[in-house]
This record gives sequence, C-alpha cells and structure tokens, in this order.
Amino acid sequence: MDNALVLLALVVLLGVIFEYVNGFHDAANAIATVVATRVLTPIQAVLMAGSLNLLGALSGVAVAKTVGNGIVDAKVVTQDLVVAALIAAIAWDLLTWYFGLPTSSSHALIFSIIGASVAIHGLDVIIVGGLQKTSFGVVYSPALAFLVGYLLMLALYWILRNTSFGWVQRFFGRAQILSSAYMAFSHGGNDGQKTMGIIALALAAYGVVPTGADFYIPDWVKVICAVAIGIGTATGGWRIMKTMGVRITKLTPVQGFAAETTAGTVIEIATRFGIPISTTHAISGAILGVGSTRRLSAVRWGIAGRIVTAWVLTIPGCFVLGYIVAVAMRAIGVHP
Repeated sequence: MDNALVLLALVVLLGVIFEYVNGFHDAANAIATVVATRVLTPIQAVLMAGSLNLLGALSGVAVAKTVGNGIVDAKVVTQDLVVAALIAAIAWDLLTWYFGLPTSSSHALIFSIIGASVAIHGLDVIIVGGLQKTSFGVVYSPALAFLVGYLLMLALYWILRNTSFGWVQRFFGRAQILSSAYMAFSHGGNDGQKTMGIIALALAAYGVVPTGADFYIPDWVKVICAVAIGIGTATGGWRIMKTMGVRITKLTPVQGFAAETTAGTVIEIATRFGIPISTTHAISGAILGVGSTRRLSAVRWGIAGRIVTAWVLTIPGCFVLGYIVAVAMRAIGVHP
C-alpha cells in the first residue's frame, strides 16, 4: 500500500483520537460552573454539553480554514508532519489532564504543527499573518474575558441590588442552564474546527484538497470531528472540572451565569472571525473576573497561578514536542 495513503489514514485516526481527548479534556470548560453551583448533576451536564459541542462543531469552518491553511504553508507540509503534531498534542493533553491542569488543547495542536513543520522546513514555513491571529487570541482572549466578566458581574449586582436572594438563586439557577448550553455550543464551534483543519491539511498534502484560496473542509471531516468531540465531552473531564468549577473560586448561580455568558460570547466572536482561541483561557479568565468582584481574596490565586503557568508552558512545550517527534519520525524513515 502507498506509504502516503497509510500516513493519511493515520492522520485521520489520530485526528479523531485528538478530538475525543479534546472533548473530555475540555468538558470542564462548558460545564464546570453549572456543576459547581449544583444547577445540574454531572451526568446531566455532560450529556447536554456533548450534544451542543457536536452542533457547535458543525456550525462553521472559519477556524478550520485558519488552522489548515493559515498557520503553516500547506504546500510543503506532508502527512508525517501532521502525524507528529497530533502525537505531540495528544501527549500534552493527556499529561495535563492527568495533573488536572486546564491547558489549551487548541494551542497544543497549533504549536505542535508549527514545531513539526519548522523541524523539517525551517522558520520560513510559518505564515506570519496566521500566527499573529493566533497569538492575538492567546494574549487577548483571557484578558478580555476577565474584564467583561468583571464588568458584567458588577452590572448584575447593581441591577439585582433590591432583589431577594431566594429569587436570584431560583432565576439564575434556571438561566444558568441556558448559559452553560451557550458555552458548550461556542466551545464546539471553536475547538471542534481545529482538528477539521489539521485533517484537511493532511488531505491537501496528499493532493485531494487544494491549497490556497480554494482550500476547503470536506463534509465527512466535519462530521467525524464533530461526533468525536461530542462523545469526548459526554465522557466527562472530572479532574479538570474540579479545578475549574470549585478550586479557583466558589461560584453562585448568578456568578456562573455571568462567567459562562462572558466566555461563550468571547469564543463565539472569535469563531466567526476565524480566530482559533483557547476556550480554556476564555472560561478561566471569565471565572477569575467574576470571582474578583466579591473581593480579590475570594479567588485562590495560587491555583490560578498554576493554570497560567500551564498556559505559558503549552506553547514552547508543544513546539518542542512537535519538533522532536517530527525529527524522530524522519530519522526512522516514516515519511511519504
């Protein structure tokens, strides 16, 4: 059998595995707050999030096109480099999942493909505009989510200042189901598309998908990635859920509503502009912003510091992993 075809099949398999791992790794992004505030049971929350992740992943392809044709030069990327990137990203996701760290699966994948591509083709393979767009998301999405979450929570405090505590708890207990569903949908829309782009990049390397302006995402790729992230989310991410929903700060239903609405909106806007951001960054920033409105000491900044450290390590860590795996595969003769 053609070696290139075998590698392409391996890319599709690893892509589905990564999307599944992404789903259970990032399940906490969509449902940590709704579980922490006891609005839904964990089982109810993961089933809801799994379904809406699937729908969100089918809602567009702008992010997929950025990842598949806008980060590295698709004309020189081969299937073995995509395999190396997926192996590196999966390894990083599993490592951080084991330690309960809510790192970014998105940037793990993106910087793994950059590392693998640079290992073989040098820095010229990077598309500067696409990297700038991604870097914009890395830097500004958590900061924007923090600020918007903080301001939205202050506005809700002012609006509800004369409302009874019991009514607020009941109303936002119901409203938080909607905000959690919104967060799950937006999560699927951004994260679900990234693996679509990577698989389409491998298809372009094989010659069945054009590069450049005519680059597109085949329908079957959209479906398998959406199903994989949906099933992965439904499997749950209990270790990370505990960190996101309980250990950072204690949340009430109104605070959970504010955090999810903020994060979902930041993610949705980025998705429609084709910016691959970290849903983990967005919801973490929103939770920190909402929690800070009570008092700064209400946030466990030590836990938040560990999360930030993990974010920072993801970029060089995955670049190096992708680089090493690509070099090792070429050394043992695994390439088209």
